[in-house]
Amino acid sequence: MSSLLEQTVPTLADRLRDECGVTADVLSGVINETCPRLQSEHSAAAARLERLIQSQAWTDAALAMIDLQLPQWRLRRLVYDGGEWHCALSRRRELPDWLDQPIETHHANRALAILSAFAKARRDGTPYLTGVHDAPRRTEPAYEPFCSENFA
Repeated sequence: MSSLLEQTVPTLADRLRDECGVTADVLSGVINETCPRLQSEHSAAAARLERLIQSQAWTDAALAMIDLQLPQWRLRRLVYDGGEWHCALSRRRELPDWLDQPIETHHANRALAILSAFAKARRDGTPYLTGVHDAPRRTEPAYEPFCSENFA
């Protein structure tokens, strides 16, 4: 049993949590692990991502990776509080906070907070609450909603 614990391979999110800052090597490692087909693409978006990496625009590169690889996810919140950046990615930003199920991460480095959320979204594929229309419907014939207000 202890040999299983010793052989535990750290996830990408764990490795990103241990990083102090973003470098081209860190970002290339994220791309290699999460977006293998991105390297073979010769699209304008892939070229833009490459330019962002070369110019060391780490935050913009992290957001571009989300746009390229997870188009259904959007940045919901990016807040600096208590010496750390708190990042939340969501599939439905329009929902109130209490209905949303975002992926939330934090890190002292802004780009690493975004990349950690990206890695968790890629890994988890989190099931998502899509709204009230997914609630089970009552089909009992005796169940009839009615208004009990007396407006007289």
